[in-house]
Amino acid sequence: MAAADKDPFLLALGERVRLLRARRGLTRKSVALASGVSERHLANLEYGIGNASILVLQQVAAALDCSLAELVGDMTTSSPEWLMVRELLRGRSEAELRRARLAIAAVFGEGGAAARGRRIALVGLRGAGKSTLGRQLADALEMPFVELSREIERIAGCSIREIHDLYGTNAYRRYERRALDETLRLHAEAVIATPGGIVAEPATFNALLESCTTIWLQASPEEHMNRVAAQGDTRPMAASREAMADLRRILTGRAAFYAKADAALDTSGKSEEESLRALVALAGDLLGIDMKQTA
Repeated sequence: MAAADKDPFLLALGERVRLLRARRGLTRKSVALASGVSERHLANLEYGIGNASILVLQQVAAALDCSLAELVGDMTTSSPEWLMVRELLRGRSEAELRRARLAIAAVFGEGGAAARGRRIALVGLRGAGKSTLGRQLADALEMPFVELSREIERIAGCSIREIHDLYGTNAYRRYERRALDETLRLHAEAVIATPGGIVAEPATFNALLESCTTIWLQASPEEHMNRVAAQGDTRPMAASREAMADLRRILTGRAAFYAKADAALDTSGKSEEESLRALVALAGDLLGIDMKQTA
């Protein structure tokens, strides 16, 4: 069926399903298994072919950990205030929306330099260097280093893989938020390496942005894949025949969220030493520290 012959609503619905799946780092097969919907039916849904029943959409929404309203379209119709806020924001640029978000945070007494303390949070996909560079950055800044994934495992009492296998994605997101909240409560200054999927839960990511100075560590998809493989990753993503295509989709789905960080550093083509020097200088600038005097 040609794209011109497809229903615009079904095309838009399929695009939202693909985007939500990519943002959460899930393969089509894993969503099919979690939702009880066949992989073929899910593929038809993503490409705007066939008219899924409301029950199927509800199952898919549950597997993607989102509301049915978010899956099928506009969720900002629940009250007159939502509608009025939405109209104020309609058509604004990304820069204007960022200003609005920060202004709203200020109204509710959240965010700002005082709330952030001297915390640096590194965001980005696995393989960008968050753990390796983050630990060395913490040493250079003479701050504690916190790897949020390890804190999640400590709180849960099991590995991240086991959390997903035993309790599901929703439970993992709750542990992730608890680990972040505990870290923020215990450390007024620290370098925090965050899981790549922290952007999948907007409330958690918003808390991170409000409480930390954030840096997006970037790399090309090829370098991400090579670094993950060098770490001995045996997760399904690494073993998939479509691993590179999956990785590109995840990066595309998350890039707009990672871009909300205060600054970005591309480590593509750089040695570890070069990346570290650039990261130390960038962090020093963001925190107002003269790194030459601390060297």
